[in-house]
Amino acid sequence: MGFRRHGPFQPGDQVQLTDPKDKRHTVTLREGAQFHTHKGSIPHDDLIGSPEGSVVRSSGGTPYLAFRHLLQDYTVSMPRGAAVVYPKDCGQIVAMADVFPGARVVEAGVGSGALTCFLLRAVGESGSLTSYERRQDFADIARKNVEKFYGGPVEQWRLVVGDLVASLDETDVDRVILDMLAPWECVDAAAKALTPGGVICCYVATTTQLSRTVETLRDHGSFTEPHSWETLVRDWHVEGLAVRPDHRMVGHTGFLITSRRMADGVTPPPKRRRPAKGAYGEETAI
Repeated sequence: MGFRRHGPFQPGDQVQLTDPKDKRHTVTLREGAQFHTHKGSIPHDDLIGSPEGSVVRSSGGTPYLAFRHLLQDYTVSMPRGAAVVYPKDCGQIVAMADVFPGARVVEAGVGSGALTCFLLRAVGESGSLTSYERRQDFADIARKNVEKFYGGPVEQWRLVVGDLVASLDETDVDRVILDMLAPWECVDAAAKALTPGGVICCYVATTTQLSRTVETLRDHGSFTEPHSWETLVRDWHVEGLAVRPDHRMVGHTGFLITSRRMADGVTPPPKRRRPAKGAYGEETAI
């Protein structure tokens, strides 16, 4: 992954231009080309050779702040086949699933490639990522998005078009990340692939998916008690004495579930917390 992240702008760099109203545009620099907007045009040559953090003016006189875009900016603006995993959740997955440099990671449900970009950065050049995607059209979009961000093919990445349960051929995997409609269908395959101590992390959108995934992990017998949560992000307006929360926030995007693979033949300790009466329906209420 030799993608340039510092130094003067060069041809091929992806540059984010931000106008005074905080509207952002992503431009891939090419010699002799121009970026056109209703506020005028900007020659790419005005940016090539300039340092990050420069200000360039359009032919209409509007100033634009120029930076290489951050990964979080790239993923929310990338072309989409499936919905992307938002940066707030990507960060939680990398942190709470403890995706580390050198890790062997399996991902299922590559979608548009947003989470893939974060996972590749986390595993680094010494790690590996295998991504499974059932749909060829989604896989094609994801490959283009990932290779565009990293400047070409990524040696550490293998993209497989197919079903995880039928296609998974890896063992001693450190982390399994599932972003799909029915992750509970893949729990057994994940258990067989994961090394003892490895982490499974599932990303789901609804409470019914959350409940079924957690119960499947509990019933499987190879995993620790699942941990479930969601993350809400609220920006703050800070200007002089006017300090208040913004009126809008990034609320619910999805639920995350993590659990760890236990050693073979080990029975998980029983839960200490007694469920509320009726929690499992009338027939199974305790």
